[in-house]
Amino acid sequence: MSKHTTKKVAVVVLAAGKGTRLKMDVPKPLAPLHQNALVDYVIETFKDFGDITLVTGHQRELVEEHVNKRHENINYVYQKEQLGTGHAVQTYLKDFEHSRGYDYTIVTCADTPLITKETISALIEEIEKGPNAVCATFTASNPTGYGRIIRKGTGFQIVEEKDATDEQRLVTEVNSGLYIFKTLYLMDHVFNLSDNNKSGEFYLTDTFNPEANVAPLLFEDAREFLGVNNLIQLSDADIYLRRSISRFLMLEAGVRFSDPSHTYCYSKNIGQGTHLFQNAFIDDKTVIGKNVVIEQGVTIKNSIIEDGAIIKANSYITDSKVSKGASIGPMAQLRPGSDIGEGAKIGNFVEIKKSKIGKKSAVSHLSYAGDAEIGDNVNIGCGFITCNYDGANKHKTIIGDGSFIGSDSQMIAPIEIGKECYIASGSTISKSMPDGSFAIARGRQETKEGMAKRFIRKKSDK
Repeated sequence: MSKHTTKKVAVVVLAAGKGTRLKMDVPKPLAPLHQNALVDYVIETFKDFGDITLVTGHQRELVEEHVNKRHENINYVYQKEQLGTGHAVQTYLKDFEHSRGYDYTIVTCADTPLITKETISALIEEIEKGPNAVCATFTASNPTGYGRIIRKGTGFQIVEEKDATDEQRLVTEVNSGLYIFKTLYLMDHVFNLSDNNKSGEFYLTDTFNPEANVAPLLFEDAREFLGVNNLIQLSDADIYLRRSISRFLMLEAGVRFSDPSHTYCYSKNIGQGTHLFQNAFIDDKTVIGKNVVIEQGVTIKNSIIEDGAIIKANSYITDSKVSKGASIGPMAQLRPGSDIGEGAKIGNFVEIKKSKIGKKSAVSHLSYAGDAEIGDNVNIGCGFITCNYDGANKHKTIIGDGSFIGSDSQMIAPIEIGKECYIASGSTISKSMPDGSFAIARGRQETKEGMAKRFIRKKSDK
């Protein structure tokens, strides 16, 4: 809630739409934006200002199930027939038992994911100056399709595109679909609406009129009021979301972008001095420390990357932790449950799964470690494999501090290798080893002089 008010605020989110033009198999509020749905962004933005009620309609069970999994303390009202925005608010006022107990009622749409908290605060501050209702407006270079703001009298009116005259269609100040009302004013006016218009609907916008004490509040940035009605607008919303995040990171957090227009960053939790190269993808649940380098083509999801780490090109990290100063890649994969220690190195074409790699240990190339616990200062040679799956169950491999594992070695889990052990290259180890021991497990080489000619075929022999 705005710091300037202690009055109770209700937030009504209109979420009954089908979203036919989106051409998706989900109702409009659940259209995906990044890893969330449109309605998730609306709820997250408005939840600090008041109690939220969703007016649901089309496939309401799917909408309510999704919201209940992600959010708490959300109320619902069912709009059985979609007869316009005014009818949706009428339904809310009649069916939500606490609707009349709030000083102010905000009405917004579930398909406007980019509205900011600063804009909501500005609306609350404006209505506290005395108007009975305030509408957020903006100037559109192409106002086609928007309700026009006609300023006259002591108030103003909103004329929908279908009902506007040719002269009114020239007006470029338009309705955003975001409103705040004094609840008593809303109750007095919303039930007197008429559906005598070209859409045959009850318009909430008709609660504004030139004789009333109502005010339009013009905002400079039209993009945050983008309503998502088709896949082009959904793409535009994604671009604007990323652009606003990258601007914040560059201007406020001191994060460097090689090319922000081709970097897909959704997290604001990134430290100063970090450098993001082009075509990196970072989801909104990822936390990245200071002075980290994220090279081109990297994907990071729901992970923690600590200060000074470097994630080299085309690496893929999911549900993992990379500690300070560690190096990952290029072309490495950290699968869920990976925990890479401080200063450790995970090299090219290495896959780690549900494993802990200790400080300054190295798994440099062409290796797989799954369900493993590898200590500090361990060197893992090329072509190393933990054989962790027996066809039915996963088993653990433990390697102690300071051990050396030669190239092309396999660990048949469950197995425990002690501290400062040495395993010769090409070994398949199936028995645990005590601290300081040496193991070699491979067939003995036999050399037969002069026998090669029996096996080598030349072109002239064909």
